[in-house]
Amino acid sequence: MLEALGLELLTQTVYLLMLDRPDLGLGELATELSMSEGQVRTALDELADKHLLAPVANAKGKLRPVSPEVGLSALLTRSELELAARQRQIEATRVAVATLAARYGGKGKYAPELVHQLIGVDAVRNRLTELAECARSECLSFVPAGAQRPDTIESGKPLNEQALERGVQIRTIYQESFRNDPVTLQYVRWLTMLGAQTRIVPALPMLMIIVDAEVALVPLDPNDGRRGALELRSQGAVAAMRVLFQQFWSAATPWDEKPSADSRGLSSRDREILLLLAEGQTDEMISRKLGLSLRTIRRLVSDLMKRLNARSRFELGLLVARNGWL
Repeated sequence: MLEALGLELLTQTVYLLMLDRPDLGLGELATELSMSEGQVRTALDELADKHLLAPVANAKGKLRPVSPEVGLSALLTRSELELAARQRQIEATRVAVATLAARYGGKGKYAPELVHQLIGVDAVRNRLTELAECARSECLSFVPAGAQRPDTIESGKPLNEQALERGVQIRTIYQESFRNDPVTLQYVRWLTMLGAQTRIVPALPMLMIIVDAEVALVPLDPNDGRRGALELRSQGAVAAMRVLFQQFWSAATPWDEKPSADSRGLSSRDREILLLLAEGQTDEMISRKLGLSLRTIRRLVSDLMKRLNARSRFELGLLVARNGWL
């Protein structure tokens, strides 16, 4: 239990026994602990180095254990001072790295690629891990479709927790359909308890991740995330994507807020379905776009038709336009 103070387990055992029975000598300690005298002597040397042993007055060569209140408290204070010094070194190193990055980040062979292809799922995951570990201020994400893979969630938990502990702001926008997946829903609850913010919208254009307003990841193929991703570092491109995120964020609702309807009784999902139908998209396309099953989409469209007494989808479109629903 005292390893954090630099005490080996064997040394701790000797120290605790000496506290209980300060009268024991070297040989007696070895016998009681079933150790060799050499092992005990090594432990005593370590205790002396840590100032946990003190000479007994009027008893030449005899040592007594220093009380934990005095000895361990002093040792803890020294450890805290060493840790603070180490932290200052780390911060100084961080400043030095930032200075070098600012100096050489845009020059010659030191300049990073403005666009870099990450081929395949593994390459994307590895890069996301690196970015999460280096994030300093914020991480913004679009998460389209519904459920997330359980293994993806579990592997990302430590990274998210560490980032939040560093003060990184995590804001994520999910599609409403994520509520249908218990695993993803539980994950969002867990993230929220740690301080992350999550909102929802009916549909999102693509997967997108922005870190520290400096780098963005988007899929090579919005319809097939397995192909890989593009890593963008162009200031203009990243800034534009951040504006896009902010627009969606402003229009989104908190994930735990019950869906509300407008004055016509239309939910945000209803409006999105009507908009996609007006664009000529099929039920299959809408299903993929909203992350909902084909059966659910057909049921929702049927409900909208009943509300307007439309006998066909063509008539539904006419009535929607006539009533100013879009």
